[in-house]
Amino acid sequence: MIPNVLSIAGSDPSGGAGIQADIKAISANGAFAMAAITALTAQNTTGVESIHLVPPAFVHDQIATIFADIRVDAIKIGMIANADIAAAVADALARYKGTPIVLDPVMIAKGGAALLQPDAVRTLRDVLLPMAAVLTPNLPEAAHLLGAAPASTRDAMAAQGKALCDLGATAVLMKGGHLEGPDSPDCLVTNDDVTWFEGLRTATANTHGTGCTLSSALAAHLAKGLSVAQATSAAKSYVATAIERSGDLSVGKGHGPTHHFVSLYPKSE
Repeated sequence: MIPNVLSIAGSDPSGGAGIQADIKAISANGAFAMAAITALTAQNTTGVESIHLVPPAFVHDQIATIFADIRVDAIKIGMIANADIAAAVADALARYKGTPIVLDPVMIAKGGAALLQPDAVRTLRDVLLPMAAVLTPNLPEAAHLLGAAPASTRDAMAAQGKALCDLGATAVLMKGGHLEGPDSPDCLVTNDDVTWFEGLRTATANTHGTGCTLSSALAAHLAKGLSVAQATSAAKSYVATAIERSGDLSVGKGHGPTHHFVSLYPKSE
C-alpha cells in the first residue's frame, strides 16, 4: 500500500522550496503527497519579495478536511509564519497523536528573508515541538529555538540536540551544513542516543529548499514504516544525490534547487 503524507507549509512559486519541494520529495521517495498551504510567497532563486499569509481558520480547515476523508500516514510541518497559524495547525492535529510529525522549523529563507515572525517562535517551541516525532533544525534554527549561539563543533551540535529533546521532541536531527570544513555531518539525537550521519559537502550554489526536501523525504520514509534512524539515512542519501546532480538543471540566477526527480532523468554528460 502506498502511504499518504501531508505537508503543511508555505508555497514557493519557483518550485525549489516549500510545498512544491515537499510534493516532489515525498513523491520521489515513494509516498502520495498532499498539501495544506499556510502562506503564499513571491520568490525566486534570488530571494523572497513578499509573503501573503493564509487565514489561520482556513489553514485549520484544509487540515481537517484532509483527515476527514484520507488516511494520513505521516505529516511534515514547514513554514508556519506566525503564532496564530501555528496554533491553528496544533489544534487541527491534536486529535491525531498517533501520526508521526516531522517538524522543520523554517525561520529564514536562503536569501535571508524572515519566514517566521517573532511571536511564532514561542508557539513553535512550546506547542508544536512537543508534538514532533522528529525536529529537523539547521544550526542557526536550533540556536534560535534555544536562545543560544549556533553550534560550531560536533559536541555542541549533540548538546543542542539533547537540549531540544528536553523541550519535548522525540528525536532531533541536527543538520550540520553550516559547520566549517569539507564535511556536512548530521546528528540524530534522542534522549537515549546520538547517531552521526556523515556526508561530504558538494560545492554548489544549488541548495535552495534542501531543508524542505530533507524533512519531506524523511516523512515519506517514516510513513513507509522505517525507524527514525533508517528514515534519516534514506532521506540524507536522497538529498545528497539530488544536490550532486543539481547542476543538470538550469533554474534561475541565484541559489538553484536540488534535482528532486534525479532518478527519473539520465545523467547529463
